[in-house]
Amino acid sequence: MAMKPCLSTSLPFVLLLFSWAFGGAASNESQSDLPKCGQAIEASDADRVKFAMNLEFLEAEFFLYGALGRGLDSIVPYLAQGGPPPVGAQKANLDPLIQQIIEEFGYQEVGHLRAIYTKVGGIQRPLLNLSAQNFAQVMDEAVGRKLQPPFDPYANSINYLLASYLIPYVGLVGYVGTIPYLSDFNSKSLVASLLGVESGQDAVLRTLLYERANQVVAPYNMTVAEFTNKTSALRNKLAMCGIKDEGIIVPSSLGAENRTTSNILSADSYSVSYSRTPQEIARIVYGTGNEAKPGGFYPRGANGRIARSLRSA
Repeated sequence: MAMKPCLSTSLPFVLLLFSWAFGGAASNESQSDLPKCGQAIEASDADRVKFAMNLEFLEAEFFLYGALGRGLDSIVPYLAQGGPPPVGAQKANLDPLIQQIIEEFGYQEVGHLRAIYTKVGGIQRPLLNLSAQNFAQVMDEAVGRKLQPPFDPYANSINYLLASYLIPYVGLVGYVGTIPYLSDFNSKSLVASLLGVESGQDAVLRTLLYERANQVVAPYNMTVAEFTNKTSALRNKLAMCGIKDEGIIVPSSLGAENRTTSNILSADSYSVSYSRTPQEIARIVYGTGNEAKPGGFYPRGANGRIARSLRSA
């Protein structure tokens, strides 16, 4: 629906998300973690929100191209702020249901970029590597071997859902980690509202994958659940801050109240969302495990003051 966001009308939901976000930050980041996970960054509210735009650009371009075969330059070019077009993005071979869901996600990400741009200003779209080769490298690293044929996210609906599993959750935990450091209520309202949709997207993707958990992903002789467990483990390894990412089927010790093996919503021992620092986010999306070393989805690094400061630290 093409409407300007009215954040004040959803205040109860926003406040619920505030408590969820603050609880998540408190429950899974101790003082002993800070040197490894990233010291608190001195930054304005606007800079913190703009850092999140890097993830929103990634999601917008991947979903728009996957569903429609075209991206921001075709739909809302002003939001790209003159940034380079993504590399390797293409239309995916999706079934009608998945195509409709991904198209909706794509337009939601356009709305997110527009909301941030309107409220705090924007950053230039960073160079994004959305090529099948880049996704193939990520999957190879996750499973610990070179997949043959190389994993292609655009080949079919299952592959695209597994590739999508890599993206919204990172934005979600980043927003959770951001809220406690925001000082202005309007900034908190904006981020909490964005978080609500990001968490919804992640839940939809995880549910779609859970429905297919035991399906073997051809021709790799691995199930959907195994792929999610391995890609989650890779993100934990890259971020270097313990378990903050879990697949769709887990040991009961990681399930809700230690009683479930289903894991449609990834959460900590209190069923509160995990949070990540900008340093952790950069390590994951760069694929290098080093917030100062760009690569992966961001060959030249993310944009904005926080991203630049991490590269120069």
